[in-house]
Amino acid sequence: MTENTARSMTDEELHELAGKQVALGEIRGAPAADPVNIPMIRHWLTAMGDENPRYLEQGLAPPAMAQVWTMPGLRRGPRERSPVDDMMAALDGSGYTGVVATNCEQTYHRYVRVGELLTPATRFSGLVGPKRTALGVGYFATWNITWYTEDDEPVADMMFRVLKFRPPAKKEATEPYPLQPAVNQDTAFFWEGVDKGELRVQSCADCGELRHPPGPLCPRCRSTERAYRLAAGTGTLFSYVVHHYPPVPGREAPFVVGVVELPEGVRIVGNVVDCPVEEVRIGMPLRVTYRRMDDRLVLPMWAPA
Repeated sequence: MTENTARSMTDEELHELAGKQVALGEIRGAPAADPVNIPMIRHWLTAMGDENPRYLEQGLAPPAMAQVWTMPGLRRGPRERSPVDDMMAALDGSGYTGVVATNCEQTYHRYVRVGELLTPATRFSGLVGPKRTALGVGYFATWNITWYTEDDEPVADMMFRVLKFRPPAKKEATEPYPLQPAVNQDTAFFWEGVDKGELRVQSCADCGELRHPPGPLCPRCRSTERAYRLAAGTGTLFSYVVHHYPPVPGREAPFVVGVVELPEGVRIVGNVVDCPVEEVRIGMPLRVTYRRMDDRLVLPMWAPA
């Protein structure tokens, strides 16, 4: 961390720093450790459930893999700082330690081919704030990453925007849980079921197709008529991540967020609880459990069966 980001900064100083980071323009990072390769593409396709044969047959990488090739990982040594790093450190040092992603706009210029070596370049685009939001007062920070081939050809662009907010002071247990789900006409039936200890899966009232997350339109027959089916409340862990950082309001890290495959044929996202992080594994049988988070909110979570 540089000297000007090691202390709390005023709003004016934060905007001044943001202007300097914008003026730096595009900063090239380190090239990918490996060229685009078939084993990683095959691994990605398996993990994503993508059965399109074109990628392996023609030696093409799925466009959404752009980030994969140049992710530094947690165990690599020191890396070059990007224009974003000092800005994020300054916001952290000024008390804006909470973070939530708000936008990611992606542009793919062409397919990346096996054997090509990609290099990312980062450009800080701007800082807006302070703004008062439901999570707290914070700043919206925006930056762009472009991936180039060895011939300096751009193949993909991503625009990222995050809200860096100042978490409110710790509240008493009676205060509302800070991460409230969005409840609307499509999802209300689900949360009403959770309050009653029921795991409801939306179904099409015409063709019977099950779907989750809930939505307004049947993906099979395009009907807008909706119903629901009660799930058994069991499943297996399809995939998961262990969240360590950044801090999440109302949660103590590390915690597990999993994708649970239900026997009814749909998948649902939820926290895996009552199990040491190191013992969580793909394919483990789970059962739903309901946890009260505040006076009004109950969340479905998943525990070892």
